[in-house]
Amino acid sequence: MQTAAAALRLKLLVVRASTASEIDVAVATLVRQGGEALVVAAEGFFASRPDQLVALVSRHSIPAVFDTRGYVEQGGLMSYGTDVLDAFRQAGIYSGRILKGDKPADLPVQQSTKFEFLINLKTAKSLGLTIPETLLATADEVIQ
Repeated sequence: MQTAAAALRLKLLVVRASTASEIDVAVATLVRQGGEALVVAAEGFFASRPDQLVALVSRHSIPAVFDTRGYVEQGGLMSYGTDVLDAFRQAGIYSGRILKGDKPADLPVQQSTKFEFLINLKTAKSLGLTIPETLLATADEVIQ
């Protein structure tokens, strides 16, 4: 992100959090320092706090991009990331192979190949944003 921000001559502010209270502080820091948007990293801890994250960005009118669809379904603006259902399906296939006798060490490492992009138009409207038709056309799902 730093490379992309530099190329676009944008200021990138990195805020970190590893506890629920630190999330509040991180978002407050972002607001105080004039941050105009938020990208939430794909991190297990954040996945356990979707309600808190969506509530904070909504309260402060911050457009935010997340890594999974659940955030967008709860009111986040956008998400782009691994199709979680596909990842679970792959885990099931691996589990089945192990239960049938394959050794885990012999199974190939797999990387996600299916990703999904969601946009919440209701949230965009509440933020005063107009999402270009070209971007809407690329979305896997648009939540009205």
